[in-house]
Amino acid sequence: MRALTALYYRQKPDLASAAFLVVAFLTGTAGALQVPTLSLFLSGEVGVRPILVGTFYTVSAIIGILISQWLAHHSDKGINRRMLIVWCCLLGMLGCVLFAFDRHYLLLITVGVVLGSFGGTGNPQVFALAREHADHSGREAVMFNSIMRAQISLAWVIGPPLAFALAIGYGFPVMYLGAAAAFLGCALIVWKVLPDLPARKHHPAAHHARVSWWRDPQVRLLFIGCTLMWTCNSMYLITMPLYVTRDLGLPERTVGILMGTAAALEIPAMLIAGYYTRRFGKRSMMRFATAAGVLFYICMTLISNEYAMIAMQLLNAIFIGIIAGIGMLYFQDVMPGQIGMATTLFATSTRTGSIIAGAIAGAVAELWGYHAVFYVAVVSVCTALFCCFRMKDV
Repeated sequence: MRALTALYYRQKPDLASAAFLVVAFLTGTAGALQVPTLSLFLSGEVGVRPILVGTFYTVSAIIGILISQWLAHHSDKGINRRMLIVWCCLLGMLGCVLFAFDRHYLLLITVGVVLGSFGGTGNPQVFALAREHADHSGREAVMFNSIMRAQISLAWVIGPPLAFALAIGYGFPVMYLGAAAAFLGCALIVWKVLPDLPARKHHPAAHHARVSWWRDPQVRLLFIGCTLMWTCNSMYLITMPLYVTRDLGLPERTVGILMGTAAALEIPAMLIAGYYTRRFGKRSMMRFATAAGVLFYICMTLISNEYAMIAMQLLNAIFIGIIAGIGMLYFQDVMPGQIGMATTLFATSTRTGSIIAGAIAGAVAELWGYHAVFYVAVVSVCTALFCCFRMKDV
């Protein structure tokens, strides 16, 4: 751990790098306030059935993919990435305001989802700009990315308990207005502090990648593997709050504790992974993380004790913490010359996983109950582990 800390401090901090960390924390906070309570918000406040909760996640993911891919395509063609992030944050803020005061399902699943998708797209663009900043300033990209990802995990330590405290104590409008404030703060910092980098030079592989990235077996295998991993995580986020509160009869605060514990443990997992990736390689770290995911979801099918579930979050933290950081860099390395598209493609794997998870979680929960969803997650994460063993190292 001392070697890891020394590696970080050898890279002299600067105002722009510090601002990237704050922006990552704020975008993470905006998401951490909304995601943990969304299924409870839809089922309780809006009053829809489980199948419509799953449909909401699926529609949200589809629209998110379309918007993020469209923006990613243009972001790699030389437009001002910094101002693109500002506008995404402002639209995300408007989406939070809509969720704060409206309870019409059709309006939320259309206008609300579109505004929220722009807000969510700002996050991969922040990481793309951060990678360009690291390359431009000579910082070590893997460690810098890991520290940024740790800020998001830190936000998820604070966010879920705070989200439930605000929703239970003051109501969902206050909670969503808190997320709107995070988006607004993010927009101001990006506008005032983050750098305008020089125009990106054309990479010889960039045009080919735009046309046929999906024909590259390594990119395709990486995308499938990451999609399956995020499918598991999305099924967990959709199902776990309802499973814990309705099937197990535990208090709602337990949901926040579980999510906060996982996020807290993700921070050292990310930082340690960022250090050891240089020694063992990205592929080995992803295999290790996915194996931890297999153990976690097997345990979810077997264990219902509150304290055991909290202890199991160590496996969940290793799984998500490593994949969230190393997976993004893996995409950037196998898609040279298209940092924006590669980073967004990684985010697209998250949203594609949400599409699959929304359809599966809603249908399985409707037919067999919330616990049955975790059996599907075991199959999904085992398939992802198979994909990891087929990948080549980069």
